[in-house]
Amino acid sequence: MKRPALSVVVPCYNEAACLDVLHARISGAARAAVGEDYEIVLINDGSRDDSWPVMQRLAAADPHLVAINLSRNHGHQLALTAGLDLCAGEQILIIDADLQDPPELLTEMRATMAAQEADVVYAVRRKRAGETLFKKATAALFYRMLDRLTDTPIPLDTGDFRLMSRRALDALQSLPEQARFIRGMVAWVGFRQVPFPYDRAERHAGETHYPLGKMIALAFDAVTGFSTAPLRWASHIGLALTAASLLLLVYIAIGWLTGTAVQGWTSTMLVTVILGAVQMFVLGMIGEYLGRLYIESKRRPLYLVADVAGPVQGHARLGYSAHEGATAPPR
Repeated sequence: MKRPALSVVVPCYNEAACLDVLHARISGAARAAVGEDYEIVLINDGSRDDSWPVMQRLAAADPHLVAINLSRNHGHQLALTAGLDLCAGEQILIIDADLQDPPELLTEMRATMAAQEADVVYAVRRKRAGETLFKKATAALFYRMLDRLTDTPIPLDTGDFRLMSRRALDALQSLPEQARFIRGMVAWVGFRQVPFPYDRAERHAGETHYPLGKMIALAFDAVTGFSTAPLRWASHIGLALTAASLLLLVYIAIGWLTGTAVQGWTSTMLVTVILGAVQMFVLGMIGEYLGRLYIESKRRPLYLVADVAGPVQGHARLGYSAHEGATAPPR
């Protein structure tokens, strides 16, 4: 099979208002970069608007476009995984559908990849137009927290917007875990990776699909997927409480021997509540890691494809695609 020179992979959730402009801008950027040797892979992640009918219409009119309809909402990271699994390009551009990341930067990113002989060119945000101060502050905190907590160095102020080589993507797709944090996984696979500074634009239409709650969940996936720091914290807290308990025993013994034992309900309850809270925290962290082991042990496919429109050239290695009629090989 002859691979196209470029695949552009775009996960979409309720992006009907953006899709026509998105398609036009990505098509123009791809033609400017590689001529007609490209494909655009749109993944409909269980959208509740007209995203899928719009994708079908675009795919019917453009032989370069592949539309993939997942069976339900799997979440951004798994939808992106599906697109990466089913794309076929020698180079792969990952971009969101909201057009905050300009597809017109593709030519410059390819030039950077060639000049520096890199396998990954990851976009680093210099400015974030149209975002609130709270959003900017929490995003900055998020990336710096990851840098301190994770065992794998993850570049600051980067999203999933990046250009990858085929060998880097194949290495990434060999990682089968369910709780996926793509930008961290890309950092983990290594190869030569270089930054590409850019200014992020405002969202073209609609509202963000990454509110604070989802950002916290993504941060938790990142920390637990790339670090055992929470478990180390739990053990350190346990050691500290053990030391404090020994000191408390000494204090109680001295009070009993001298006849000055404190008879205080408040202090007793305070110690009880603190110890109980810490124990629940430790058990919760252990339970979170055990739960992830349980989910991984099921070996379920990472995504389920219900329908496709357009010429799909890739194969579902990590998921199940109804149009292929076969699951991924056992992992």
